[in-house]
Amino acid sequence: MSEHKPGRSIGSKYGFLWVTLILFVASFAGHWTFGWFAFVNEQLQHGQAPEVRDFLIEASRDTFENWQSEFLQLMWHVSGLAILYHIGSPQSKEGNDRLEEKVDLILKAVKENGDKDINRLDKAYQRD
Repeated sequence: MSEHKPGRSIGSKYGFLWVTLILFVASFAGHWTFGWFAFVNEQLQHGQAPEVRDFLIEASRDTFENWQSEFLQLMWHVSGLAILYHIGSPQSKEGNDRLEEKVDLILKAVKENGDKDINRLDKAYQRD
């Protein structure tokens, strides 16, 4: 069963992704900006001229070190589970299919023409 409502825009359909992307870009830009200022101060304290090449190497090392220890682990858990849920792994489909069958049975029992409503819902929400 698809969780998407008909007529929704890509902005509202992927709102969490957009907010996460904005937060990521803002924090990444802030990290590198403040890192540049700290690098310049450190270079000036040692009597050396700050060079962009040296900053890029140092900032890249620090960024990848941080990602390796924190970000990649968390992202794998979140994205891996989301991908498996989205493609319909047996663990994620089992609960949804059972729930749909229960709702169908209830609708048929409560309403005389429940089959018509079920077909209408299946078309609107693309039942798997």
